[in-house]
Amino acid sequence: MGSTTNSNMIVALDIGTSKVVCLVAEVTLDGAIEVVGIGSHPSRGLKRGVVVNIESTVSSIQRAVEEAELMAGCKIHSVTVGIAGSHISSLNSHGIVAVREREVTDYDLERVIDAARAVAIPADQKILHILPQEYVIDNQDSIKEPLGMSGVRLEAKVHLVTGAINAVQNIEKCIRRCGLDVDDVVLEQLASSYAVLTDDEKELGVCMVDIGGGTTDIAVFTGGSIRHTAVIPIAGDQVTNDIAMALRTPTQHAEEIKIKYACALGQLASADETIKVPSVGDRPPRDLSRAALAEVVEPRYDELFTLIQAELRRSGFDDLVAAGIVLTGGTSSMEGAVELAEEIFHMPVRLSRPHGLRGMDDILESPIFATGVGLLQYAGQNQERSFESARPAQQDAPEPILEPVPQISLLERMKSWFQGNF
Repeated sequence: MGSTTNSNMIVALDIGTSKVVCLVAEVTLDGAIEVVGIGSHPSRGLKRGVVVNIESTVSSIQRAVEEAELMAGCKIHSVTVGIAGSHISSLNSHGIVAVREREVTDYDLERVIDAARAVAIPADQKILHILPQEYVIDNQDSIKEPLGMSGVRLEAKVHLVTGAINAVQNIEKCIRRCGLDVDDVVLEQLASSYAVLTDDEKELGVCMVDIGGGTTDIAVFTGGSIRHTAVIPIAGDQVTNDIAMALRTPTQHAEEIKIKYACALGQLASADETIKVPSVGDRPPRDLSRAALAEVVEPRYDELFTLIQAELRRSGFDDLVAAGIVLTGGTSSMEGAVELAEEIFHMPVRLSRPHGLRGMDDILESPIFATGVGLLQYAGQNQERSFESARPAQQDAPEPILEPVPQISLLERMKSWFQGNF
């Protein structure tokens, strides 16, 4: 991937509605990913995950990248970037091909994936991901690795993720305006799943909910594969706006109040505990009980979780997520969010923090960094696969053992021929 001057470096760029995070990591010799630089800056120029002001977005990206470069002590050349927004859509598809040599090869896998992607999508959309779920060989289903298996017919079931072409181009344009190349554009909830979900949860069935600033991203896994993705345009910014409107306080103060004092479940907030609420203009600040603040916040979280539940039911996987709900993202870490979610979903709910990286654990353990950490892990896996495919096939294969052929002179061969024919 070669994202910095060192080919073992990878860089993740999470361009969110509320913040831009840049993470620089080094892939060690044992395959581990070690973070060596972090840059974070408030995001300006995005609304609900989509670029609405290029200049402001470029400025935010530059600040975050410069901060990460300074900490890592290297120059960043290219990044793996996340994408979200209500323009994202997904569908499940499948393709069928005949196996050419009665044994599945890489060529057969390419053909069956091409067949699966041959679906009609709107002209303004492009395919972002083709995620294989399982393969079927001659009615034998649930095959994860079909390469080398014998059969006549190969079928692939895949999950296709599409996004608006202009939304992708605008993100790439902002990054290139910063003098950087784009290695890959990754769906944000797919990236987050790398950082917060366990293999057991994916196998058993789980719904991951990444609640950010502008959007809430949903990904459903069953049988170890992704089955459904969706985006809900309600998230942390709407909670901040509700606080600002209800308490008549400026938005920046409403954000601070939300982070420090808000509670998503009213019964957990104490009526005796009071907070200072700054007023608009020159008016003096007012006292407000924390319970009154919870009465403003809880309805919005209730609405959000109800919409997530409706989306889960619409997908048809609501009875298949035995591992329950996994919450992540900055807005999910509010006190009472897990308890309220359990009341609404009637299934296990846990708050997950990113895992799987070395270095700066004390900083990166926050759910805020779930997408950034996941982007690093996604990029690391792609780098490992590209190295393996670039390696010559003969390198690891043992040299064939050949019996030495005895050298026979021309005179001896003529003599043996005469003996055999006369």
